[in-house]
Amino acid sequence: MTGFSIQRVRFQRQAVDAWARGDARHTNWPVVYVIDSSGNRRKLYVGETVNTATRMRQHLAGSKKHEGLESIRVVVDERFNKSVCLDLESHLIRWFHGDGQYELLNGNDGLTDAQYYDRDLYRESFRDVFEELRAEGLFSRSIPQIENSDLFKLSPFKALNDDQAVAITDIVEGLLEDLQHPDARSTLLVQGEPGTGKTIIAIFLMKLLADIRAHQDHDDVQPDSMFAEFFVPENRDLLTDLRMALVIPQQSLRESVRKVFKKTPRLDPAMVLTPFQVGESDATFDLILVDETHRLGQRANQASGVQNKKFREINAALFGADDPRYTQLDWIKARSRHQLLLVDGEQSVRPHDLSPAVLSAEVHAARDLHRHYQLTTQMRVQAGADYVEYVRALLRDEHPERPDLGDYDLRFFDDLGEMCDAIRARDAEVGLSRLVAGYAWDWKSRREPSAFDIELDGVQLRWNSTDKDWINAPGSLDEVGSIHTVQGYDLNYAGVIIGPDLRVSSNSGRIVADWDAYRDKKGKERTGHLAETFDDDDLLVFIRNIYGVLLTRGMLGTYVYVCDPRLRERLFTALN
Repeated sequence: MTGFSIQRVRFQRQAVDAWARGDARHTNWPVVYVIDSSGNRRKLYVGETVNTATRMRQHLAGSKKHEGLESIRVVVDERFNKSVCLDLESHLIRWFHGDGQYELLNGNDGLTDAQYYDRDLYRESFRDVFEELRAEGLFSRSIPQIENSDLFKLSPFKALNDDQAVAITDIVEGLLEDLQHPDARSTLLVQGEPGTGKTIIAIFLMKLLADIRAHQDHDDVQPDSMFAEFFVPENRDLLTDLRMALVIPQQSLRESVRKVFKKTPRLDPAMVLTPFQVGESDATFDLILVDETHRLGQRANQASGVQNKKFREINAALFGADDPRYTQLDWIKARSRHQLLLVDGEQSVRPHDLSPAVLSAEVHAARDLHRHYQLTTQMRVQAGADYVEYVRALLRDEHPERPDLGDYDLRFFDDLGEMCDAIRARDAEVGLSRLVAGYAWDWKSRREPSAFDIELDGVQLRWNSTDKDWINAPGSLDEVGSIHTVQGYDLNYAGVIIGPDLRVSSNSGRIVADWDAYRDKKGKERTGHLAETFDDDDLLVFIRNIYGVLLTRGMLGTYVYVCDPRLRERLFTALN
């Protein structure tokens, strides 16, 4: 479906008035428009309207944020209607933010993903609009390149699904109510399996709160947005001095989110903190959001002597003594009035992660206070939530009924070289396809870059050469990512190597952990709540969780190579 035109006019009152007289559709037809500026600080605004001339005059007379904008492009198509325009507006906002060329002046409160007649046909034409704008220099990359980027995937400019939108609404309502009482303290909790959008909830919420705080009476807000009711002066006043932060325990994901905040107006990379930074801070935060809460640490042996010292010092400063029962979650509660915890207990992968007992207590407390929000809609894996739960059940040695995977590309390989070739082929086709593996091989290349870490079927491979943003790093296609580089990320295709650390026992016929084959020293350290009782069953839980994460990274497909012959046969039979 084509037939659109892009009309251009200067962002000036006289030019807009003259343009308005040239065509009746300029004052009475649904359109989408883009206003941008050039120069060192490139700014851009995307909107939709049925009266373009009037809307442009409002922009010219309105918010200071539009100062410096220079030119308007209006997308006109005789087949457009209001639903199409809202959809195209949402697509362009997401693509512009994901491209990262412009400072996007839009809020994130009005993006839609509604169904309407002939939506798929209209969306084909959106790509033609994109290409024409790209030809004029407004985009620097193709749609696949943009949509494969972390800036796009972790962007706060998302059209939320129903349970995400309901959770955001309830969280904001509860927080605004609590903020009216200076002495109130609260802990809210969002729970969801891999791919349900927990990280997006945190990022979206921070952007929304920042927009409400900065809102001026003459600013435009989508009137039919479910968040429109929050953009009122009394809420702005409540949020004026709000000090908020996002804590992310994993280094790789933390660095990626900081890059997104750097490109997002009203958000700042300094808002993204480590748990240690919160513990050492002299400030009290009004709101701390914690992504991957299950990865927060206990008072256990840390990654370095420096961190062990810091842990003791923070405990002493906050609680008067270095009591082993205090965790990084306790630091966060001590340093903030309100917390939003995003949790999936089945993604804990090391003994010093928060214990199941602590996580369970937080979940039950949030439920009792009606501050628990469950995410169920699968946003990552095309095969849906049934696939995620099926994989987890298989790893738990259960025998669930195989779900309908639809077009999801799930394959097993007997030859690792063939799987490597297949992942390369998928990367050439759609990008963002990587090899990942359980930690069942020593990381020799860390100290000796020329050494190989994984050698199977005549194939020699190395672990990830960086632990920061590995997925997008040069050379990552030739390497194998560990759990610590991919947790929290999306891939188009994941090639998963299930190592000898997980096997089927020849005696019991059960899936078991192989203590000797598992090479993550921190992953089997007798520490934290497992200092006295860490056994093979405890290790099995962590290894199972690791593979549960790895097998749910691929949006379009997952390719699997299993080292243990008995486990290979069992999984192949179950998944085919």
